[in-house]
Amino acid sequence: MGPVPSAALQLLAMAAVLGLVHRPLGDYMAGVYRSHKHLRVERWAYRCVGADPDRGMRRGAYLRAVLAFSLAGVILLYVLQRLQGVLPGSSGLASVGPAQAFNTAASFVSNTNWQSYAGERTMGAVVQAGGLAVQNFVSAAVGMAVAVALVRGFAASRDDGELGNFWADLVRGTVRILLPMAFAGAILLVATGVIQNFAGVHEVGQFTGGPQQWNGGAVASQEAIKELGTNGGGYFNANSAHPFENPNGLSNLLEIFLILVIPFSLTRTFGTMVGSVRQGYAILAAMAAIWIGFCALMMWTEFHHGGPALQAAGGALEGKETRFGVGGSSLFATSTTLTSTGAVDSFHSSFTGFGGGLTLLGMMLGEVAPGGVGSGLYGMLVLAVIAVFVAGLMVGRTPEYLGRKIGSREIRFAALYILVTPALVLVLTALSTALASPPHSVLNSAATAVSHSHAHAFSEILYAYTSAANNNGSAFAGLNADTDWYNTTLGIAMLLGRFLPMVFVLALAGSLAEQRPVPETAGTLRTHKPLFASLLVGTTVLVSGLTYFPALALGPLAEGLAS
Repeated sequence: MGPVPSAALQLLAMAAVLGLVHRPLGDYMAGVYRSHKHLRVERWAYRCVGADPDRGMRRGAYLRAVLAFSLAGVILLYVLQRLQGVLPGSSGLASVGPAQAFNTAASFVSNTNWQSYAGERTMGAVVQAGGLAVQNFVSAAVGMAVAVALVRGFAASRDDGELGNFWADLVRGTVRILLPMAFAGAILLVATGVIQNFAGVHEVGQFTGGPQQWNGGAVASQEAIKELGTNGGGYFNANSAHPFENPNGLSNLLEIFLILVIPFSLTRTFGTMVGSVRQGYAILAAMAAIWIGFCALMMWTEFHHGGPALQAAGGALEGKETRFGVGGSSLFATSTTLTSTGAVDSFHSSFTGFGGGLTLLGMMLGEVAPGGVGSGLYGMLVLAVIAVFVAGLMVGRTPEYLGRKIGSREIRFAALYILVTPALVLVLTALSTALASPPHSVLNSAATAVSHSHAHAFSEILYAYTSAANNNGSAFAGLNADTDWYNTTLGIAMLLGRFLPMVFVLALAGSLAEQRPVPETAGTLRTHKPLFASLLVGTTVLVSGLTYFPALALGPLAEGLAS
């Protein structure tokens, strides 16, 4: 079988497996969040934080709980890194510097997992397992909790404005969904060859002679939750291209499945909780159409890009692992940038100009196809509100969605959600581009941080801030981001890009929950039909495309047209 049919078969197989688990997993997650029972371990967790899991929260209380928990996570992870040099089991590694410790704390708490350091040479076992892995679970659970709060806003039968209880949603998402799924995922990864041990640094011989140092570690367990929670990052500097993290084609497909399974299945959870699974199918159809379209375009540009070297090799193989090939690498790159994962099994900076542009555009869409765990669903629902509003303007009727009127207040919250991330990306990209040019010295080492020139250099900076503000965490890797400037500004972008949108999502959820449901009429837009799914796809692409098109034209589009 040739490389192109093999790539198409991988895409179809992935879609089929995701389709098989969509219904049972989606219904299970809906049952978790609607349950009124508490497990013994959950009650212990509630006592530790002094929370009453049966007490309903309005949007203000829910938001304060989200922010307080996340702030505590940033502080604890920062302190853990700063004390690494004196902690036992740290493999003799020194404490992490202040700027990098802040960047890493912001990164993992915001579900970004941006890494400006070599994982195995910077973080010891205590920080890896006790700090980073813990945040991989709870940061994902926070995203799921906020998504469920928005769904409850649509599904509320009373106008009391209650969105559930954050502590109950956080604990249940962690204990009943992420932990058992990550355990199963780790077992499967070990079966495919991913390592799982507590060995430190040891020396091995090389074929060319002389010793080489290798790190062991609890890799499979962290790899499972890093993909399942759409966290990203990696135990090793080479990330999912490292043979200890991702040894073969089967493990590669398994990791892609783990990335996509919860975000796609949450659409079923949404449909079940609002009482209409057809509504969930409409959201799923929009997500799937964008994902499949991006995968097909990525494979096309990487297989058929011009140039004698690329044609002789059968595709753009530079920067890609031969054990995955162009097809597996394209599928991984598309899936990881259309979600907030950020794990990579290839060198995105070596993709063709158009291929690199697609990875950028996937993040610029807001990572909603299917997006991050939780964040993808609430991002797509915000876009659905925009789409309903646009449709209402077209026919001159008051827009409604799931029995809720979409008025000026709801549109303001949705618009602010849409504008936050582009503002962070474009302002910080412009500032870094300007200050990196002589004679400015404020970036000192960052002035030489870009390894390329012209359009590709701009793309590297644009990619970094797009990845940070969208909480993705992947990088073009030609940019040396381990400077005080980038560690600080990227850390700020990660925190604001994660929690400011949550402010507007919970505000929107509260506004919806305070309304009394209105009955459908002859003029109500049927939001479970293919027409609405198509409108939602168009809204998603146009809103982001028009916002970012000038920046894309200066970087990847210019590079692609010139090659």
